[in-house]
Amino acid sequence: MLVKGNNISRESISSILLIQLGDIGDVVLSFPCIRALRENFPQANLIVGVRQKAAELIRDCSWADGVISINQDERKWYQGVIYQKKFFLQLRRFKFDLSVDLRTGTRGAVLTFLSGARQRIGFYATDGKVWRNRMFTHLAYLKGKQGQHMAEYYLNLLITYNLKTDNIWPEMKIPDEKLDKVSALFRKENIPLDHPVIAIQPFSLWTYKEWGIEKYAALMRWIVAEYGFTVIVTGSPEEREKADEIKKMSGPNTFNLAGKTSIGMFAAVLKSCTLFIGGDSAGIHIAAAVDTPTVSIFGPASPFAWAPRGKQHAIVYNEKLTCVPCDLKGCEGRGTSRCLDELTMDDVVSVVKRQIDKIKSG
Repeated sequence: MLVKGNNISRESISSILLIQLGDIGDVVLSFPCIRALRENFPQANLIVGVRQKAAELIRDCSWADGVISINQDERKWYQGVIYQKKFFLQLRRFKFDLSVDLRTGTRGAVLTFLSGARQRIGFYATDGKVWRNRMFTHLAYLKGKQGQHMAEYYLNLLITYNLKTDNIWPEMKIPDEKLDKVSALFRKENIPLDHPVIAIQPFSLWTYKEWGIEKYAALMRWIVAEYGFTVIVTGSPEEREKADEIKKMSGPNTFNLAGKTSIGMFAAVLKSCTLFIGGDSAGIHIAAAVDTPTVSIFGPASPFAWAPRGKQHAIVYNEKLTCVPCDLKGCEGRGTSRCLDELTMDDVVSVVKRQIDKIKSG
């Protein structure tokens, strides 16, 4: 539903800013929006604003012409003033005609307004911050529908203003040089190149979304014993110690790559894998976007809204509990999730086995 503004004037749009200040997974799910803007404005200079940790993904995106990264590091007050001044001057240098914010927060709204774009599109926010909505010339109030995926939700903001694409699911193309670097990395880490490689990401930004390191280690041992495949653990530098713990519990033919790649190289690693298994985190979205089959292990969040779609993707969640999904931060917001704690090895193994057998059969 349109709340403010009608059609977008397409005349004289030569510079566009798309803002997605969510986590890395949100950025990946916004790739169809980048593609839609490119297809509707093929000659425009298209810049994407993201948090610094996701900037490399945009640099590798063929539909974007550039990236503005938001550095949220803590600074002393005078350093903050200097940074903000430099950032504002960089922003205005692009002379944006159209700006789109894919979130309902305040930071993206301010960034949209400061861009100087004469047309500014955003989601109508209902959180009572009326001043935030005033930053936009065009506002749409879009409720997420039952069963609607978040990639569709983001894209619907553009579709509301007749900015469409036929490609509604995220796609990421990995540069050849990065795939070559993955081969070199595998050789350096003594990861066999003549066996299928399965990537497992046991971690999430939120521990209440994690299945548990002991169960992931048991799953890795089962994959190696059952199929003889190579298994790698992936994660951030901060998760490397926990990944080492899982690797030690998993035994031979398992490797720890946590913290050994940039986010762009992580995407290249997943492109080089036969299957990705992980919880509700950025990894499942990146794997699906590079066309690697996935098994997603979900807890409180809705797999129908967040898990990858398509025949080559499978979902595991606790179907025995009627409260799933609850979208809470653990049971009653306590940070632990019964739905994941009670999800058994057999529950996950049966799905992983179907996926591997399907891949092996071609």
